[in-house]
Amino acid sequence: MTISQELYQQLILDHNKNPRNFGVMKTASHKAEGFNPVCGDHYHVFADVGADGVITEVKFDGTGCAISKASASLMTQAIKGKTVAEAKSIFEQFHAMVLRKLDPDKDENKLGKLAVFSGIWQYPARVKCAALSWHTLNGALNESQEPITTE
Repeated sequence: MTISQELYQQLILDHNKNPRNFGVMKTASHKAEGFNPVCGDHYHVFADVGADGVITEVKFDGTGCAISKASASLMTQAIKGKTVAEAKSIFEQFHAMVLRKLDPDKDENKLGKLAVFSGIWQYPARVKCAALSWHTLNGALNESQEPITTE
């Protein structure tokens, strides 16, 4: 096992067992529901966006596999304190990375720990697991009223 594979496994396991920002936010200014009908992953993403466009709080709840839960946990850490525009940019970069359309090691990318998902493109069914919470966040920020799906 390579160091990057080991780091991937450790990070995924840690964020799956101890998800950050897990729970319901009753006063969220933005929220959305996301569902992957193929595997059953089902999440709600909540964000509180201030008048200045900064995401002051973000949480998620629901159930899913280790990859989807870890991705949601890391996502909340990555976007908290960012503007909506910055969060959408990170979403676009993350989505491109998991589809192997972006190299996370290039300087212009600011994915940090999220780069641990860079090899997920090798497992197409898992791409949807990693991306579900991100699509749900994007739906929340766009104030979508419809449930978000990966299908």
